[in-house]
Amino acid sequence: MSTDTTGTAARDGEPRRGGPADSAFVRACRREPGPHTPVWFMRQAGRSLPEYREIRANVGMLDSCRRPELVAEITLQPVRRHGVDAAILFSDIVVPVAAAGVDLDIVAGTGPVVAEPVRTREDVERIRPITRDDVSYVDEAVRLLVAELGDTPLIGFAGAPFTLASYLVEGGPSRTHAKTKALMYGQPELWHALCARLAEVTLAFLKVQVDAGVSAVQLFDSWAGALSEADYRRYVLPHSAAVLAGLADAGVPRIHFGVGTGELLTAMGEAGADVVGVDWRTPLDQATRRIGPDRAVQGNLDPCVLLAPWPVVETEVRRIVEQGRAAPGHVFNLGHGVLPETDPDVLTRVVALVHEVSARPTD
Repeated sequence: MSTDTTGTAARDGEPRRGGPADSAFVRACRREPGPHTPVWFMRQAGRSLPEYREIRANVGMLDSCRRPELVAEITLQPVRRHGVDAAILFSDIVVPVAAAGVDLDIVAGTGPVVAEPVRTREDVERIRPITRDDVSYVDEAVRLLVAELGDTPLIGFAGAPFTLASYLVEGGPSRTHAKTKALMYGQPELWHALCARLAEVTLAFLKVQVDAGVSAVQLFDSWAGALSEADYRRYVLPHSAAVLAGLADAGVPRIHFGVGTGELLTAMGEAGADVVGVDWRTPLDQATRRIGPDRAVQGNLDPCVLLAPWPVVETEVRRIVEQGRAAPGHVFNLGHGVLPETDPDVLTRVVALVHEVSARPTD
């Protein structure tokens, strides 16, 4: 049996018609026409929603990610409230490296903090491969969600090797990535060994999600914009490409996203994704020319625009929908995640507006 984009096994080897495979979101990812431009928001399942803050009260982030029923509820909240075209699995990019034996915690107000940062070959060797059993809670959460979501696709995700490596080398978030770059430039063999190990962990993590039924995956390289194109191609692209290539036969669209990556878009497209996410700094028509005609784009409203008066929001949404028409496929999204202070009602209005202005005649 093979796995189709509905997240269910197709006994005849062919994807079934209908369901998530025929959703506006998956069709846009595959550069196929659909009823409208699909829309979802990075960090839609999170801090801007009062129901999220209520259900997460007194529950740590890593603990939240390891409770399947809680994960399912948080993932579903924005689908119910906003009517988005896809759900994104509630998790964190460090979940798989924690499962691989790295001693870390997600500290409120700070982010991931690593107890013993990676410095040596021995540190790399302690990052062990993961199996489905190591992240069984993710497998269970995805299966719960697929059953609940019906025709709405679920997006799985993971952090890309460079961004994970940066957290592990720095010991936590960094503005300069100085320690990361020092290791990258000064000990390239160790750097590539670390990223290769993280690529294996990331690929295994995504395969668990695909096998459990997600309809697409997104590979987040949040910090790749800190690099020049030459450094990205030399030190990062091979490892992201290994992850994406490992999913080439998975039957689901692959999205690749980074922040501040305008000069890297061509290279990121070459890494092998079906869809390249674009942050707010690069207009989508320009991004499409850089990425090429063989990939869809995702983006790219500045999250801060959502804090402006509605006429400003409407103008910017219309602009992005129009610019997205230059791409062979466009998924409307933000240029990064929803800010905690965002009014949820504005997100709901954005979804409705995107659907309205992008509606296409149906046969």
